[in-house]
Amino acid sequence: MPIGLLTLLAALLYVVSAVVLALPMLHRRPLRAAGLAIGAVATALHAWILFGKHGGGVDLHFFAALSLVGACIAALCLLVNLARPVASLGVVVFPLAATLLLIDGFAGAPTQPLPIEWQIKLHVVFALIAYSVLTIAALLAILLALQERALRLRDFGGIVRALPPLTLTEALVFQLIAGGFILLTLTLVSGILFVDNLFAQHLIHKTILSIAAWAVFGTLLYGRWRHGWRGRRAIRLTLVGMALLVLAFFGSRFVLELVLHRVA
Repeated sequence: MPIGLLTLLAALLYVVSAVVLALPMLHRRPLRAAGLAIGAVATALHAWILFGKHGGGVDLHFFAALSLVGACIAALCLLVNLARPVASLGVVVFPLAATLLLIDGFAGAPTQPLPIEWQIKLHVVFALIAYSVLTIAALLAILLALQERALRLRDFGGIVRALPPLTLTEALVFQLIAGGFILLTLTLVSGILFVDNLFAQHLIHKTILSIAAWAVFGTLLYGRWRHGWRGRRAIRLTLVGMALLVLAFFGSRFVLELVLHRVA
């Protein structure tokens, strides 16, 4: 089957999965297992498309990187659901993955992965997993904000109906932030060790933004451990840290590749 049709099929399956997982919001019988199974098939197709379209390597050009992150986030959403009942997260994650896949499929020009050494590949793997973990944490923080608002207004309809208890959501957010912080630390350390010249490769701005995000997440974890931070403060810091990471990776690549027409 042509890559274009596979892309449309995977995107459709992502959307179907999100719709099935959204049934509890419509006062319908939940079909968590079926929704996640459809999402798993869509994620597998997504991975296959990335493998076939980009030569079996890790392609970090702008549009390809968008799709790769979408696949990683979708896969992580499935893994999180093996341990915690947060299938409602897929209502947000799977349409996002579908959108990123379609952008790469129909807006991005065909590209080939740049040749990189194993040390840089290790750095990239750390970065992708850290970004995906912290993205899931940020999305859960948004859902946590909706839960807290629903408690204040005593309105428990919509997406709140499909969410796990607030305390479970909050605990999962901080577990993911802790894991993402460790991975982000490994990303920064491996970058310092393996990247030869940050200025020549146009990476200094990305490094500064990444360090700023690392500092935000580190502060949040310290505040949680030392002062019991939670609620709005924790949600705001999570979203600020994630915004810095988005600027660090996608913002810098957008400017370099699509505005300045350079490759980092």
